[in-house]
Amino acid sequence: MKIMKPPITVNWGKRKSIFLAGTIDNGESEDWQSLIEKSLSDLDILILNPRREIWNSTWEQSIKNIQFKEQVEWELNGLDGVDQIFIYFSPNSKSPISLLELGLYASSKKIIIVCPHGFWRRGNIEIVANRFDIPLYENLNEGLELLRKNLMN
Repeated sequence: MKIMKPPITVNWGKRKSIFLAGTIDNGESEDWQSLIEKSLSDLDILILNPRREIWNSTWEQSIKNIQFKEQVEWELNGLDGVDQIFIYFSPNSKSPISLLELGLYASSKKIIIVCPHGFWRRGNIEIVANRFDIPLYENLNEGLELLRKNLMN
């Protein structure tokens, strides 16, 4: 398994790949991405994890801010290039960027969603998942089971 985080340029190779989209909250949310990485550590895959080791929450969110632009472009390029997108919506978060990413890639046929009850826009997630035939799970373990199966095929 190889894990890539921004701002490192992604070396795609021939491995199957996954992007860990979902709740980060400027680094303040639980690090669910590490749990996924550990659970898949036995597979020869490439994981793109957008959670930076060091995040500066004071960065101006503007295309003119080089670091911010680099982060967003890294994420969009990763979402475009991977085989699977795994999106987790924490019930304790608003996750606006994750909602944006779901909207951008809903028709891609490469998404798995984990959205526990209690997420403030769960109904919207259910409707989008239903419309685009996206698997929707209540907890990380359920979603991880399908993700592992997809990555092994």
